[in-house]
Amino acid sequence: MTAKDEADTEAGQLYSAERAKAFIDAVVAIAMTLLILPLMESVGEAASSDQSTVEWWNENTGALFAFVLSFAVIGNFWVSHHRQFAGVTAVTNGLIWLTMAWMLTIVWLPIATAVVGQLETDTLQKVLYIGSMLITSLLMLFIQLYLTRHPQVHRIPDDRLRVGLRVDLILVALFAVALIVAVAVPAVSYYAMFLLLLTSPIQRLTSRRTRDR
Repeated sequence: MTAKDEADTEAGQLYSAERAKAFIDAVVAIAMTLLILPLMESVGEAASSDQSTVEWWNENTGALFAFVLSFAVIGNFWVSHHRQFAGVTAVTNGLIWLTMAWMLTIVWLPIATAVVGQLETDTLQKVLYIGSMLITSLLMLFIQLYLTRHPQVHRIPDDRLRVGLRVDLILVALFAVALIVAVAVPAVSYYAMFLLLLTSPIQRLTSRRTRDR
């Protein structure tokens, strides 16, 4: 089989995008729901040991912070993926497996969140937590690159694809910097995640420079 035949075969293996989108939404919703389970269990444990609400709150401050942060991060990943797939009309085997890998990182995040909320902070914990988000953003970038190279599966304008690639690259860079800072500067720890707030300003700055060329 020639390279052209292989490309034609790949292009012909198109499946319903709507089923894929519904499946992705369900997986993300379940992952976001699982984030709350450790806190639900801690409430039962507090009740059995006659703790007050204040005592429960003080003991679970870290878990509450990790829950809110992870909920916001998964929500942001879902919004980005939703926008990315809005113009996708069909999926191929390659796109399906890339998306499955992306969903794997989303499903893993509740476990990493539970580790952050219940165990003492150490280097491996930071790598597992922030590193998993870095991998998620990398897979978003790979999916964006796949869409760029396979126009038969979407109706996304070229300018939107370029913007998407730029945003994904910025996210990958910021997650990588956040991980390095969190590990290298223990006093900063997970507050390094606030670097992600720079995503929009950096994207606007790079867009302005691109237009000015």
